[in-house]
Amino acid sequence: MNRFRQVVAFIAGFLAGVTVLYVLLLAKGQLVRGPSFAVSPTVTLAPQPSSPVRVVPPTSFSFPSPSVSAPSPSPSASSAFPVTPSFATPAPWAPQAEAHLAVPDVPAPPQALPGHPPDLFDYARLKTRGLLIPVRGVDASQIRDNFSEMRGGRVHEAIDILAPRGTPVVAVDDGAVEKLFTSAQGGLTVYQFDADRAYCYYYAHLDRYADGLKERMAVKKGDVIGYVGTTGNAPPGTPHLHFTVFKLGPEKQWWKGTAVNPFPLWAVTGAAPTAGR
Repeated sequence: MNRFRQVVAFIAGFLAGVTVLYVLLLAKGQLVRGPSFAVSPTVTLAPQPSSPVRVVPPTSFSFPSPSVSAPSPSPSASSAFPVTPSFATPAPWAPQAEAHLAVPDVPAPPQALPGHPPDLFDYARLKTRGLLIPVRGVDASQIRDNFSEMRGGRVHEAIDILAPRGTPVVAVDDGAVEKLFTSAQGGLTVYQFDADRAYCYYYAHLDRYADGLKERMAVKKGDVIGYVGTTGNAPPGTPHLHFTVFKLGPEKQWWKGTAVNPFPLWAVTGAAPTAGR
């Protein structure tokens, strides 16, 4: 019995000592606790002063991709493309026109008009003809190249040579009168073929024909074929000759052909003989 009491007293003393030790450790905050499964509702991560946190926008996160992204353009490359587009696009023939202005003694090249490309062989061939300026007393310095100007929604395709009403109009080359024709646009007109029947010379807005002029009649360079006027749709107060050259097709139709600008044939100083007064 004494043995049993001693064991009970030892256990009671041991538990009392453990209890006192637990209370002392708890009071001093030195009690080591086991793992806790409580989850805090909010967790705040404060950056340490020695290691600043870099804030990255969410759009910068991406998953690895096997493709290689193109590098972003450098500032110098991006500055080459203005935000506001430029619509000041020069016409395809602008460089040639500027070159012509820089060298006044060189005639402007023929314009590449839609459906009427210039043919250098035609110019070389016509140059050998020494075509006259078709209005008597007019020289090359008095003529302006208005072949490519727009007239009522269409390209002019001719040269207007101003002169007083009744000024003689002469044949620019040897050949024959193919057609005498009157139209609402051209008024009194003459279609003259050259001797080879390769080109047609077109004279329009005549005031009247030369006496005795008729179709199939042979004419020589410099022969008077009519007189400057304003018939057709010419302004009544601006008498002039509407003149052009047509390259004839194999059909040799006087009303059809490819327009050739005659101005370059006269533009070079001394290249265009002037009909006598």
